[in-house]
Amino acid sequence: MAPTSHNLTEGPIGRNLLAFALPILGGNAAQSLNGSVNAVWVGRFLGEEALTATANANNIMFFLIGSVFGIGMAATILIAQAIGARDVPLARRVMGTSATFFMGVAVIIAALGWWLSRHLLDAMGTPAASLHLAEDYLQVIFLAMPALYAFAFLSAALRGAGDARTPFRFLLVAVLLDIVLNPLLIFGIGPFPQLGIAGSAWATLVSQGTTLMALLVYLRHRRHVLWLGRADAHLFKVDTTILRALVLKGVPMGLQMVLISLAMIAMMTMVNHHGTDTTAAYGAALQLWTYVQMPAMAVGAACSSMAAQNVGAHRWDRVAATARAGVAMNFLMTGALIVPLILLDRWTLALFLPTGSDALEIARHLNHISVWSFLFFGVTFVVSGVVRSTGAVIPPLLILALALWGIRVPFATLLQERVGVDAIWWSFPVSAVCSMVMALAYYRWGGWRRARMLPPDRHEVAVPAEVPATPPSPVADPSAEPDDEAQALREPAR
Repeated sequence: MAPTSHNLTEGPIGRNLLAFALPILGGNAAQSLNGSVNAVWVGRFLGEEALTATANANNIMFFLIGSVFGIGMAATILIAQAIGARDVPLARRVMGTSATFFMGVAVIIAALGWWLSRHLLDAMGTPAASLHLAEDYLQVIFLAMPALYAFAFLSAALRGAGDARTPFRFLLVAVLLDIVLNPLLIFGIGPFPQLGIAGSAWATLVSQGTTLMALLVYLRHRRHVLWLGRADAHLFKVDTTILRALVLKGVPMGLQMVLISLAMIAMMTMVNHHGTDTTAAYGAALQLWTYVQMPAMAVGAACSSMAAQNVGAHRWDRVAATARAGVAMNFLMTGALIVPLILLDRWTLALFLPTGSDALEIARHLNHISVWSFLFFGVTFVVSGVVRSTGAVIPPLLILALALWGIRVPFATLLQERVGVDAIWWSFPVSAVCSMVMALAYYRWGGWRRARMLPPDRHEVAVPAEVPATPPSPVADPSAEPDDEAQALREPAR
């Protein structure tokens, strides 16, 4: 195996998972800190209308990232399975095809978004006082989308190869650049132009573009196993078998992100109808919630990469152990964040609101009700990450769709007439518990172990000589029948 990839099919599960998850968590923390610092500049110095504008625009940005997220995630799983099977040529073919397709779609979305930004904000019911500010911010964010997509894609691919540290280091550089540039471009300090709320978006564009170029130079210099140079130009030609897998597996995973972002937009639209104070309160709470969901997202991503490598190596005992360790880590790490954020929310929420704002008590009230939901939704993140590592992508999509659009949105919509705006806040924990129960039930009784990412007749994932195909293990998955794991290797693709 190339020295620039890392083997996740050996060694202690808990220790390796924690070591792999921590850089991802650190990256999530850095991104959230960046967003929070930006929100402090915007909310405290440009006012509640500007904070409302960025809250609405960022929901659209999340939707657009989610629309191509699945292709990157499918590529990550394919790369991880290939690395686990010691099939580096397959990993590089996946890298070339997915990069071509991913960036082509990203450029198209960014171009369309530039022209449609005003219409999208109108459709969300963005308050009139914030509409012009939101458009100024969102149009620049669209310009930054290709760089944002490319950096996210490269980071995910590197994690598929077992390298979580390199993306973290370069993400720190991007965050530091963004934090430094924000006040300079918002207020026009020194030689920089005064751009107002658009300056925050320009800081994102410059920092992401600069860091992306630096990451590409680094990969070339290190001759990373996933680096494709001029001699590898033929790998950028689309491989139809890999492309088919990216689309058939990636679209359902991308739809999960789209469903989440559409649900967020639906919730924001409901909140907007309750006035600027409530919208600003919700926007401030969202800043805290980004921190609360970080451990689950980091552990879920780590579990997906680790499980996929072990699927490639046919180490089903380690796949099951990865799921158990991930759920335990989620409860410990997410719970450790929820408690202090509840106890100290008067001070933390005040960071994002003007002094003496009426929105503060609204934000505290909704936070006390809703923040606990992330403890349960985190279990869904982790379990779904393990399930998707085999290529089983439809059931997690259906579970998420039912939780968000069959439970959360209807609950918030139908009960507002009876309990008022609290129906929105209570819809979060209700839907999160239902999602967790459904995800665990599918993990226990579903057929996800028999799924495949690629058809076996084209790019079969080989079992490495040094790892037995069906190792005896005292930590075998309790949900599997005695022959489940061997049968999973014999059944055709789904």
